[in-house]
Amino acid sequence: MPRGEDESVKHRPKAADPRPASRPNANPITVRGKFFFQGNRKFFVKGVTYGPFAASSDGVHFPEKSVVETDFAKMSHLGANCLRTFTIPPDWLLDLAERFGLKVLIGAPWTQHVCFLDSPKLKKEIRWRIAHGVRACRHHPAVLGYLVGNEIPPDVIRWHGPKHVSNFLRELYLSAKELHPQALVSYANYPSTQYLITDFMDFASFNVYLHNEDAFRRYLHHLHVWAGEKPLVLTEFGIDSIREGNQAQAEILSWQLQASYEMGVAGTVVFSWTDEWFTGGFDVQEWAFGLVDRHRKEKPAYESVKQHYTRPIEVVLSRYPKVSVVVCAFNAERTMDKCLTSLKELNYPNYEVVVVNDGSTDRTLEISRRYDNVRIIDQENQGLSAARNAGIMAAKGEIVAFTDSDCEADPDWLTYLVAKILSSNLSAVGGPNLSPPEDTLVPSCVAVSPGGPTYVLLSDEVAEHIAGCNMAFRREALLEISGFDALFRAAADDVDLCWRLQNAGYTIGFCPAAVVWHYRRNTISAYINQQRGYGKAEALVYFKHPYRFNLLGQARWLGRIYGDLTSHLLSHRPVIYSGVFGRGLFQTLYESPSSLLSYLPLTLEWNLVAFFLLIYGAVSGGYLFLGTLPFVFSIIWCIASALQAPIDPRFKGVRARLLIALLIYLGPLLRSLSRYRWRIRGVSGVETIKYERTVQKPEVSWWGRSLSLAYWTEEGTEKESLIQGLMQFLLPRKYFILPDQGWKPWDLTVYRGIWSKAFVRVIHENHGGNKRLLRVKCVLRMTRLSMLALSGYALLALGGVLLDAPGFALFAAFVGAVQAGTILRQNFRLGRILHHTVEIAAKKINLTPPQNKAAKPSA
Repeated sequence: MPRGEDESVKHRPKAADPRPASRPNANPITVRGKFFFQGNRKFFVKGVTYGPFAASSDGVHFPEKSVVETDFAKMSHLGANCLRTFTIPPDWLLDLAERFGLKVLIGAPWTQHVCFLDSPKLKKEIRWRIAHGVRACRHHPAVLGYLVGNEIPPDVIRWHGPKHVSNFLRELYLSAKELHPQALVSYANYPSTQYLITDFMDFASFNVYLHNEDAFRRYLHHLHVWAGEKPLVLTEFGIDSIREGNQAQAEILSWQLQASYEMGVAGTVVFSWTDEWFTGGFDVQEWAFGLVDRHRKEKPAYESVKQHYTRPIEVVLSRYPKVSVVVCAFNAERTMDKCLTSLKELNYPNYEVVVVNDGSTDRTLEISRRYDNVRIIDQENQGLSAARNAGIMAAKGEIVAFTDSDCEADPDWLTYLVAKILSSNLSAVGGPNLSPPEDTLVPSCVAVSPGGPTYVLLSDEVAEHIAGCNMAFRREALLEISGFDALFRAAADDVDLCWRLQNAGYTIGFCPAAVVWHYRRNTISAYINQQRGYGKAEALVYFKHPYRFNLLGQARWLGRIYGDLTSHLLSHRPVIYSGVFGRGLFQTLYESPSSLLSYLPLTLEWNLVAFFLLIYGAVSGGYLFLGTLPFVFSIIWCIASALQAPIDPRFKGVRARLLIALLIYLGPLLRSLSRYRWRIRGVSGVETIKYERTVQKPEVSWWGRSLSLAYWTEEGTEKESLIQGLMQFLLPRKYFILPDQGWKPWDLTVYRGIWSKAFVRVIHENHGGNKRLLRVKCVLRMTRLSMLALSGYALLALGGVLLDAPGFALFAAFVGAVQAGTILRQNFRLGRILHHTVEIAAKKINLTPPQNKAAKPSA
């Protein structure tokens, strides 16, 4: 909200800053994953904004000292532990804050409302202002952190470009951290510029003004995903009591705070403490956001906020169903004690812990028996899926939650999972798994290397895949699909389960606040063995869900993969929605799922081709340089990915980056080798299970490249219901759909990728009364780009023949044939997917196949 300049720092003082350097804070606030901690206890920011104010008698932009003292006493009575300023506070104000137990989040004002990057002089002045503000406060233990900017206008960012503005904010961040390393630093963003990348900040700050509870909750979920693995703090939110009324202000703030806690924000800062508001050189009279008025008289909102700020932060559920937490363990003595200790400290009133010891030969069973809150199932080694099924059968809870023996659960992990299941009426939900800090270089490098468990999101709240170390299900849903497939002994069991749940019509939710800490492999050899195991698992799951894999046998996710270092270097660039003329209130990024091109240089196939080209270049002579290009490209790719790895700052160096680059290169190769090995060893004998247990086979016209289906109803269901069901299923899965606007003979045109498309038409036959026969036809076609590409290869081959260059002609023909095969495969896959999609949509609206192929109209 406030964007006014601090008049007190317009001119640089000539005298040197006499204040001492930073003195150590005995108990600083630190960041661990999605939350703040003070020592070993979570620290939730409970704050109010303070200012901006007009200059007082001593020239600072705060009230007189006696007024500030009264304000801070009332804030302490409110239960607040933090205040946010928009100008640099003097020493005496920081002393008062410390006296009343308040931390200060300091805003350093600068001219962000103008095109600041166009002026070298202005950029220098901004850098000085940030450095001056940090130097002025860094000595004080009351300082929580700094906000190096606040709500840069979208037009200014459009003028400079988001990348350039982000880079400048990074400079300001690094400057502040260098001067005050212990302090937390962030930038206060807002919906109009949500696309601005600030993931290098210590925590995610956002100013949000939404007065509708459903919209507020949805947007908080969106911001959680946007924040990634960082804490999310609402650095401004509030209600104008002039327009909304005092009582409405109190009521809205109450549910906003409750919703924030339920959704796992790390802090809330209410705008504002008082109605007194001076910004841009004016005393603002027409707005009144304060918890107290200008005369410091408490408004109803004060008591409303006090009810939340004076009690422990907790998620209050409508009910607390019993949850069975299942931990499957095999030779897990290294981490078992930490895992069970964390589960003993969960803040959930109704749960049990079931440990399935799957034939361990170390001290796993002995460690588990030390915990009196644990029920143990001791069995011979049967593999992970069988162990999880044993846990499901032994579970007494309505909900079954899974974590791994090498994980530590956040104290509120279970509460957030259950809250998501209940609030969204879901049968499955998962959350993120974060890597805890490691003490040595190798484990730290392994922890940030690709190939670990991650999650795939179709939208902010819907997941395509959740990791097996952090997931919860209604027990009845697990029993309905017969639990986990015992075929998967070590990995991919969660992938198979998620796909089968979705095939059965279930939606999988995602809760960003439900965090577990997952210890990754701590040696290079363990990492290599893990990747080999994943390759084997991919080979196994391929034969159950073949059309969910690409041409190279890698999982083909419909959603966006989070936490992957390599998948975005050649992915489609995100599109910024700015609204007409850049005036959109909610401007954001739209990102496509990763394509095959995004990781092609790391595949075994690419490297084999590169190897043969290198040999050919070395043997033939004169082409060695061209032969080395694919390898050089792969190496550059790995180094570029390694440079982006979020490694622990203690280990940032050339050695660490090179090791990460090596693991990025080796991981996919080892997975591919293992995948091919297990296919060759006869894994293809595994029974193929389809995407959906289809009821009817389609009538296929190979010549016409089409398939047809029919469905019967006696409930009067019209074709619009089926069409809407198809769209609702496909749109969240990133399919591009064009509904008919009256000009086409097709109801839907469905695109998947750039090579294939399908036309879908639905008609209904009226058989009297409410009896209907709905017929669906899907026609598969190549896109114009496909036809253009194939025509191009044909012309190149023809040109090679005409120019007497047979080698070139053969190469062009070969590449064209490969391209044609790719297009045909994609068309076939799209047809399969549409077949199963129609079956799923029909099942949801109670359509059934006709009893015979020739349904006759009623007489």
